[in-house]
Amino acid sequence: MNFIAEFNLRELLSAFVVLVAITDVPGNLPIVLNLQNKGIHISARRAFLYSLVLLVFFFYAGEAFLRLFGLDISSFAIAGALIVFMISIEMILDVNFFSEGTEVSGDATFIPVVFPLFVGAGVLTALLSIRSQYADINVLLAVLLDCATIYATIRLSRFLKKHLSNASIYVMKKFFGMVLLAISVKLFITNVAVLVHQINV
Repeated sequence: MNFIAEFNLRELLSAFVVLVAITDVPGNLPIVLNLQNKGIHISARRAFLYSLVLLVFFFYAGEAFLRLFGLDISSFAIAGALIVFMISIEMILDVNFFSEGTEVSGDATFIPVVFPLFVGAGVLTALLSIRSQYADINVLLAVLLDCATIYATIRLSRFLKKHLSNASIYVMKKFFGMVLLAISVKLFITNVAVLVHQINV
């Protein structure tokens, strides 16, 4: 009942936008298509399950992991905001701060498609960052929707490639980059304010 009382559509949508933007569907779609064109198998169903398990595990175990190193959510959120900021700059300016190898054979569902392409360090850090801002039920529902987006992207990858021009994918990538940039600034300012308040107290 407490979960139902904490449900907030605005928080759900905001958390979902953050996750799906960092998941970078427009940016990762060409990589998925390239792997498929090489005859490498990618299972949409297993990608959904792997992503969900990984994100939910990190959602619940992330704080324990931080405590192990003597960190708090606000400090980690600031670090996450900086990573999100760099990812947004990558998307907007077409520069590369992070690079991941994608040369694999056989089945590529978990590596590199789920991790690190769709659910990389940026998504995991953002997950803890937004958890410090929103109720758990809203973030978990956003995680479920994000995993559904990953499923749909892989399932419909060839259809999307056929019906979306490179220009359309490029524009979508820039749009999500701008959204991420604004969100990263908000996360940074909010959590710095929390840390300053804690120091003053």
